[in-house]
Amino acid sequence: MLGFRDPVADAIGLLRPRTVIGPNLRASGEWALRFDPFLHVRVGGLVRGTCWLILEGQEPVLLQEGDTFMLGNPPPYVLASTLDTSPRPAAPVWAGAEDGFVRIGPEAVEDLYLCVGHIAFDDRNATLLTDLLPPLVIVRAADPQGGRLGQLIDLLATEVGVVAAGGPLVQNHLAQILLVHMLRAHAAQTHRPTGWLGALNEDGIGAALRAVHADLAHSWTLKELAEISHMSRSAFAEAFKSHVGVPPLEYLIHWRMSLARDALARDILSIPELARATGYRSESAFSTAFRRVVGSSPAQFRHQARQSSRSTANGH
Repeated sequence: MLGFRDPVADAIGLLRPRTVIGPNLRASGEWALRFDPFLHVRVGGLVRGTCWLILEGQEPVLLQEGDTFMLGNPPPYVLASTLDTSPRPAAPVWAGAEDGFVRIGPEAVEDLYLCVGHIAFDDRNATLLTDLLPPLVIVRAADPQGGRLGQLIDLLATEVGVVAAGGPLVQNHLAQILLVHMLRAHAAQTHRPTGWLGALNEDGIGAALRAVHADLAHSWTLKELAEISHMSRSAFAEAFKSHVGVPPLEYLIHWRMSLARDALARDILSIPELARATGYRSESAFSTAFRRVVGSSPAQFRHQARQSSRSTANGH
């Protein structure tokens, strides 16, 4: 039986997030670092001080103490003490980290303390989240969720460089909690995101999404989902596509196939069991839907996943 809870928890669980916290930055004086593009998500916050975040193609943003930010598949960007400081590549500076910290400027003076982490996802399903995120989300210290996020950043900063039992586990869980709170804050901001993330804030559409995720084995119809949303079928279908970007039954099929790919890759269910768990009355109906969305049969996909796992285990 596949476990389902709510859209955010399901998506993050399916993404198999891998977190690397740090190195963190302690800096004084004038400095500027240029970072190359990277995949997936980076989260961070200012424990102390101020600095500029300059994302290619966007206006520079001044980050202040207590502010938290999230970068989603961002283009090149610069962190700097001032806008007129010439940036240097960050990679060699980051490579010189010691005990979880990079230091710029005199050690006796710490104008800035920046805590950062990188969250990488399973490539097969990463677009479930990254396609919904803008390059930059900022939650200010004074925002309604700012205080809670600031506390999480402080906790993460405390864990970096401390050799203690369970340290990596604590860092990973804190980073995932931070990610969820950043997603909530982003969804609540004035310019709401598209896709299922923004739709969760819509009473009717959100209720239908939560119902689907709570019981994916059910053979959902458009009529049932519309009734949950207290709308007519036509109004529900139009509103769902407007908020989520695809028709409701197409969303349902793609979500089922995302979970099916994950279960096949991890080899946790037989194909008949997986068909029942994802709402199909027969293995053939499930296989037809899977092939249409994924491009191969479930058996072929599982075989390829097993071969890939063996190659990885053998170091190839």
